[in-house]
Amino acid sequence: MSESTRGESGIDNGSNSKRAGSKNPKRHCRRFWWVYVLVILIIAVAVVVPCVILVAVPRMVQQKLDEATLSIDGIVITNAQTNCLNMAINSTITTDGSTHATIDGFEGTMYLSDIEPPLAFTRINFPETTSDALQTINISQEIPISDLNAFTTFNRYLIQRESVNVLVKGDTHIHVHGISRAYSVTFRKTVAIKGLKGLKGLGVTSPHVNTDQYDNFNATAHIPNPSILTLDVGNTTFHTYFNNTEIGTSYILNMRLYPGPNDFFIWADINQTSIVNGLTHRPWCERNGTLTFQLAGKNVTNGGQPIPYFADALAATNTSVDIPIGQAVRSDIGLPVTCLD
Repeated sequence: MSESTRGESGIDNGSNSKRAGSKNPKRHCRRFWWVYVLVILIIAVAVVVPCVILVAVPRMVQQKLDEATLSIDGIVITNAQTNCLNMAINSTITTDGSTHATIDGFEGTMYLSDIEPPLAFTRINFPETTSDALQTINISQEIPISDLNAFTTFNRYLIQRESVNVLVKGDTHIHVHGISRAYSVTFRKTVAIKGLKGLKGLGVTSPHVNTDQYDNFNATAHIPNPSILTLDVGNTTFHTYFNNTEIGTSYILNMRLYPGPNDFFIWADINQTSIVNGLTHRPWCERNGTLTFQLAGKNVTNGGQPIPYFADALAATNTSVDIPIGQAVRSDIGLPVTCLD
């Protein structure tokens, strides 16, 4: 009886031990659930945070940069030389101001985007900026003319057209406040800049003439500049045409075009025979002494140096202007202006 009882007792103890052991994991989970949650959170943070820092944030800062607006408020070109010039740009960048970050300074390439592929014509250094809602960026630096053909093409478009589109592009880094990592981004903005419209609206008033072979014409030239550019062009000469024939050369000293109206003293060496023939033969003699001339750039010098990028751009621009030269012929020479045919 005792052995049977011990056997049964042993069997019961084993069964109880197994049941107790099967309950231990559950009891452990109930007691240490917070450890498992903490481990899961640590793993989640270890996976999610790098994804945010390495993927989401770069995309976000690039998107914010793409949404920013660049406005060019003024460009001043001075000290033009054959191989370089000084360029000052006043601009503003507008953002939504929601991201606090600093953008490293970078070298930006400027492209004429009105042609395909866009034509790189110069490079300019942009300073460090922030992501404030409104940033004023003023730049002034010497610009080397590394590609004369490209820079001349840009100036030709600028002088001839009502507006030109300029793409500014450069690679830089953004530092988001609170994150030590710097993110690579691309600054890419296209801005429309008003052009000079082929010097449309050019006027010449108060003409005077004499009978000398040279320097026999002078007047006041009115040149409008509808753009935001100030151009220190230099000493400029123009091929001068009448009735599809070149009749001389016109000169303007120190031609500096400011935004708005500009007045210059202009003089010329003119073939007087062509003028007299025009004033006395139809159809020109029927216009009360007003003749239509065409001016096209010939040469530009500044400080004794040739400025080919302005000269060639002006040479591609043929501008018509009506001049009441008959009044000067009557008042300065005393020659009557009437139709002879």
